[in-house]
Amino acid sequence: MGTIRAIFISGGGSGIGRAVAQKFAAEGWFVGLGDISEDGMAGTRALLDPARCFSVQLDVRDRGQWDDALAAFAEVAGGIDVLFNNAGIPIGGALVDCTPEEIERTLDINLKGVIFGAQAAYPWLRARAPGSCLLNTASAAGIYGVPGGSVYSATKFGVRSITESLDGEWAADGIAVRDLMPGFIETPLLDIAPNRKSNDAIRNRVHQAGLEITPVSAVAEAAWAAVHGQRLHTLVGKTAHSAQFAARFLPGLMRKRNRASGRPLG
Repeated sequence: MGTIRAIFISGGGSGIGRAVAQKFAAEGWFVGLGDISEDGMAGTRALLDPARCFSVQLDVRDRGQWDDALAAFAEVAGGIDVLFNNAGIPIGGALVDCTPEEIERTLDINLKGVIFGAQAAYPWLRARAPGSCLLNTASAAGIYGVPGGSVYSATKFGVRSITESLDGEWAADGIAVRDLMPGFIETPLLDIAPNRKSNDAIRNRVHQAGLEITPVSAVAEAAWAAVHGQRLHTLVGKTAHSAQFAARFLPGLMRKRNRASGRPLG
């Protein structure tokens, strides 16, 4: 294994991806960025050492682009120690208010993109094992579904399942598989509407529901801990910890609250 370790981050142009890029770069890692947004990646690159940074435009829905992006990064970095499968988009609101196009795009990016990323990364991670890691961004929405979160929760339950499945499937290869399960994180995604029929930003609904917004730096620290630790699922923020506790010990109460509220968070 080389002296400089390397991480490739999908969705590295903003939010969690950018914060994780900064954290790993500060720890001396070579950082690769993949994102659909060239402008976003330029913003992240400006915060990093250009000598230890690489970026490539990547649509995670395209399996071929994954192969090309990882091969290009590995050639520059000398290999890949960690793939951070992070790219994702939000969707919320009543299911009947979500268009087929919105639903398909969310499923394709949040779920298919993670599967394609894992599949493409496998040979690179196996070559660096033991000590390599696949890290996925799941969510507190993958703990217990809530009104207004049916499609998004479905994708994040899926990411959680992928993590658990590959944890077993890749154990013999020495590849660690982990995920992050954050609540609401301070990123630009909070300032967009949950679906086309809504003109109210997600941030406003979060505040109205009395939920906390966790600093994005907390996710970056959690990502570092997840890659270097043994925990399969890493919870981030009060919302995630509360949901985990309630789902495990008070499922009846959680269901009652869901049914009583009925109002979609999105």
